[in-house]
Amino acid sequence: MKLKAISAAMLTGSMTLGASLATGQDVVDQSFFPYNDSTPSYEGLSAGMTINSSNVAQFEDVIDPALFEHIQKGWLEMPVRETTSFGLHPNYIKATRDSVGKVSLGEKVGEINGWVAGRPFPEEPSMDDPRAGEKLAWNYKYGYNWGDNAAIYPFYWKYRNMETGKIERTIKFNFHFLNYKGRVNQDPLPEITPNPSDLFRAIYVQVLEPFDVKNTQLLIHRAADDLKRDNSWLYLGFQRRVRRLATGQVTDSFLGSDLMIEDFEGYNGRVSDMEWTFKGTQNVLLPFFNHDEVTLDPDTHKDDEGYQVVAMGGKGGCYPQVTWQLRKAYVVESKPVDANHPVGKRVHYMDAQTFTIPRTNVYDRTGKLWKAFVIGQAHPDSHLPKNHGSGVSIDDGVTMIDVQAMHCTTAQFKGQVDPSLTPTSLFTVQNMRATGR
Repeated sequence: MKLKAISAAMLTGSMTLGASLATGQDVVDQSFFPYNDSTPSYEGLSAGMTINSSNVAQFEDVIDPALFEHIQKGWLEMPVRETTSFGLHPNYIKATRDSVGKVSLGEKVGEINGWVAGRPFPEEPSMDDPRAGEKLAWNYKYGYNWGDNAAIYPFYWKYRNMETGKIERTIKFNFHFLNYKGRVNQDPLPEITPNPSDLFRAIYVQVLEPFDVKNTQLLIHRAADDLKRDNSWLYLGFQRRVRRLATGQVTDSFLGSDLMIEDFEGYNGRVSDMEWTFKGTQNVLLPFFNHDEVTLDPDTHKDDEGYQVVAMGGKGGCYPQVTWQLRKAYVVESKPVDANHPVGKRVHYMDAQTFTIPRTNVYDRTGKLWKAFVIGQAHPDSHLPKNHGSGVSIDDGVTMIDVQAMHCTTAQFKGQVDPSLTPTSLFTVQNMRATGR
C-alpha cells in the first residue's frame, strides 16, 4: 500500500512538473511569437494604403495621440504594410526559457533577483498587478536591442527648423554599445570577465564632424546594480580633458539637439529613476519595415557596400519615410522620481514582440505634450548582410520632434551588429584620453 501511495505521489508530481514546464513554454512562445496564430486587424485598415489627413479620423483608435494630431495637420503621412514577425535570436529565446519562474522583483524598485540572461518577465502583463509596469521596464532594459554588442557607424544627426525645413547643423558620430552581462550570442558568454566594476552595459560615443565639436566623446558605465548611479564621462575636444558628468546633465540637451542623454534608445536610464505604470495593451501602428523596401536617401550617406540611410520627409523633413505596421504594444507610463526632473512623464509604446520602444511621447511638468520620439525598426534580414540572422530589430531612421519649439533632430545611420567594432578597450576613460590627443 505504501509503495502504491509513493508511486501515485511520484506520478502526480511528475504530471504537475510536466504541466508547469508546458505552461512555461507556452508563456515564452506567446511572448516571442505573438503573430503565429493571427495578426492584428482593424476595420478599414489594409496593407498598401496610406493614412493621411483625409482618412485619419477613422483610425484614431490605432494611432497614438501625438502622431494622430500630426497626421490631422498634414505634417505626416503613414504608409501601411502587413504585420510581420521580427523574431529575436534563438539564443535569447532559449535563455528566457531557461529562466522562466526563476526571476522576481525585489522589495524596492530597481531590485531584481535571479536574472542571468533573456527576457526576465515573459508573462502577459496584468492590469491587476501593481508592478506590471516595472516588470515591462526590466524586459526593455534586458532586451535584445542591438544584441550583445553593436555599433551605429556612422551616425548623422541633423538639427532642423520644422517650420522652414532648414537644416541648421549636421553632426557625424560613431555610437558603440556593449553588454557586459546577459550575453547570449557573442563570446564571451554569459558575461565579460574580468568585470571589476560589475557593469551591465556601456555606451561610447565619439563625434567625428564638424570641426568645432570634433572628438567630443561620451562614455556611460551602467552598473549591474540598478540602485547604483551610472558613471559617465565627457571629453570636450577644445578643453582636451575628461570630466565626470554630473547626474543632472543626462537631462540637458545633448550638444544642442532635441535629445537628452536619458532619451537614447527610447529610455536610457535606471529602472529605479522612474515610477512605472502599465496603462494597458493596445494594437497600434508602429514604424516596423524592411530597409530595402522603404525610401532611401541617396545624398546623406552611401558607402562602398552600397548602403543608403532612410530618407526623411514630411513637415520640415522631420519624419523618417518608412512604412508602419499594426502591432501589439504595451503602453507604459514613466514618471521621474526626482521632482526637479524637466520631464513630467513619458508614455512609451513598447513593442510586445521585440521590447524595443519605437514610439515615446514626452510631456512637460505642466502635462503638455513636449516631444514625440520615433525610432524606426528594420528587420535585420532586410539590412546589411552582416546583420542577417542576428535576431536584432535594427534601429533605423529616428526623429525627436519638439512640438513646442517646432524643431526636430533627425538621425540617419548605419547600424552594424559587428563585435569587431566594439572591443572592450573602447569603453574606458583611458581610450577617451588617447583618442582626444
